Amino acid sequence: MSARARSVAEQATPKRPREVEYRLAPDRRSAGLARAALRGQLAEWSIHGEVAAVAELLLSELVANAVEAEAEAAAAAGAAAEEEPGAGQDVGVRFALGPGRLLVAAVDGGGGWPVPNRAREDDECGRGLAVVGALADAWGVTVDAAGKTVWAELAVL
Repeated sequence: MSARARSVAEQATPKRPREVEYRLAPDRRSAGLARAALRGQLAEWSIHGEVAAVAELLLSELVANAVEAEAEAAAAAGAAAEEEPGAGQDVGVRFALGPGRLLVAAVDGGGGWPVPNRAREDDECGRGLAVVGALADAWGVTVDAAGKTVWAELAVL
């Protein structure tokens, strides 16, 4: 194909989105909904196998933490999260594919900084950020006026 023909063909081919965002209710089902959305997006981006499985696990942990942060914020504001599901703000999720990297993130309006816990052997929860730290190539937190974004990156080929 000539350079001119290739240029025209590239312009005519719609580009797949490289960043996708969703808003989810702050409840227990959100992690599953986020995983399903990510699974579909990763298939569209032709990302499969171990990277896809790890990305789903990372996102699940990040969303679960964001839902918990929203519940705590709602409780602090006087709303009982158990009595009023969805009393907090929506939880945001974002997936972005860049050169050689996949980013998954969860956004919440809750205050505080996420801190990895030292869960005891018989604790049922408290290991999320330890899992994120162990599996992600990089992770971090960005705070702005709207709340915080906890993100994790994986290398992709």
